[in-house]
Amino acid sequence: MEFIDLKSQYAEMREIINARIQMVLDHGQYILGPEVRELEDRLAAYTGAKHCITVASGTDALLVALMALGVKAGDEVITTPFTFVATAEMVVLLGAKPVFVDVDADTGNISAARIEAAISARTRAILPVSLYGQPADMDEINAIGARNRLPVIEDAAQSFGATYKGKKSGNLSTIGCTSFFPSKPLGCYGDGGALFTQDDALAKAMREIRIHGQERRYVHTRIGVAGRMDSIQCAVVLAKLKRFDWELGRRGEIGAHYSAMLSRHMITMPVKPDRTSAYAQYTVRARDRAAFEARLKEMGVPTAVHYPMALHKQPAYAAMSAGALCPVAEQLAREVISLPMHPYLKLEDQDRIIEAATRASDPRTSKG
Repeated sequence: MEFIDLKSQYAEMREIINARIQMVLDHGQYILGPEVRELEDRLAAYTGAKHCITVASGTDALLVALMALGVKAGDEVITTPFTFVATAEMVVLLGAKPVFVDVDADTGNISAARIEAAISARTRAILPVSLYGQPADMDEINAIGARNRLPVIEDAAQSFGATYKGKKSGNLSTIGCTSFFPSKPLGCYGDGGALFTQDDALAKAMREIRIHGQERRYVHTRIGVAGRMDSIQCAVVLAKLKRFDWELGRRGEIGAHYSAMLSRHMITMPVKPDRTSAYAQYTVRARDRAAFEARLKEMGVPTAVHYPMALHKQPAYAAMSAGALCPVAEQLAREVISLPMHPYLKLEDQDRIIEAATRASDPRTSKG
């Protein structure tokens, strides 16, 4: 059993993916070829954003967004401690400090109610993550940003395709960032990412930053990076877009089936009624995770942990995060475990996973 089955996906889309890649090989424009602009136009239309700027990875998307907003040494950026390290890593690489705000237990997303108390004179941005595919409480976070004249960057690396009150993730704030890492809901066959914004000036800045700060050939108006997404990776994403809405529907069906069956036996992480999830992962909580994981392994069910250590406890971040109080994030880091999730997961395999998870649960891993 595959945790994420990219081979079945490729088998279903082999012809269109191969044809798209062959077009790049035929025209030979491997950097900033026509697929780049085509993908940007398609993704902008998909999200409803005015601008889409593709970049070399989701991590680069975060870096370029922060650079475009002028985040620099000595600044602070409010973010979540319960996410992949790239979210905080890009803040630190610019010399700024991540200020970690605890998360909500039901979703794992940053607690909007705790953000305002963390704002200081040095705060320059708020950076929520749409964890596991479900957008954070973006209306509340945007309102806090507006009151305090702070831009909001949505880290939508796990949630591309999800909706929040009818709007697409990535187009919910000042800047949206996403990733096309192969395991994401919409992935390429290497690294890739994108930024979204309605702001013309920010879009111009981000386009220049991704090409060494270049306004036009050999004229560099700002400091930049080598952050371009290559034509072949754009071609792969263009091919996969053909089937993406169907895949999102499948993820939603599988997630709903899991929740209906497993919520009787363990703590699941519900999707709020005013939004959808792209289900980059399907995650439950187990108070004795090691035992639960071992039992599932014995029954042939693969699992993964996203994420086993809160960022403020990571060795590289502990000193700069001294005094951070994030008990919910720490508890989730001890308990979360993800089950197989992908659009090609057959019903019999879903039921096998559900049966195994139910058998693996015990009083220490159940709600009661």
